[in-house]
Amino acid sequence: MLRTFAFLAGAVLLAACATITKGTTQIVAVDTPGVPGATCTIQTQSGPQTVVTPGSLTLSKSASALPIQCTKECYVNGASIIPSGTEAMTAGNVIFGGVVGLGVDAASGAMNKYPDIVTVAMTPDPACRQPAPPPHRRPPHVSSAQH
Repeated sequence: MLRTFAFLAGAVLLAACATITKGTTQIVAVDTPGVPGATCTIQTQSGPQTVVTPGSLTLSKSASALPIQCTKECYVNGASIIPSGTEAMTAGNVIFGGVVGLGVDAASGAMNKYPDIVTVAMTPDPACRQPAPPPHRRPPHVSSAQH
């Protein structure tokens, strides 16, 4: 009887393995190569989240792919999808934690994983005119007679 109880208690503790070891949130880095300072908005189930590139933000894990759109003056908007994958430990959860563990990890989102780094390509907008740099001014000429 004691062995059965110990086995069941161990199974329950292992049941939500990814939830315990990997958590339900993840830090994701976002970059727009060659275009620093772009503002990127990720549409999540809890609402939009914004980051300025290069930067990072914390996302709640989910099985849903997340759309991302980046903007910056004088660049064409960049858009992409952040795919959701499955944590490698999910297979172990099925073996050791059974259906209960898999269900807990699925409900919490812990069995899912987004890429650690997301890059969004942006290109210059040919219709945008960059402001001209200020003209270079030469210092006034001082003659040696004035000294």
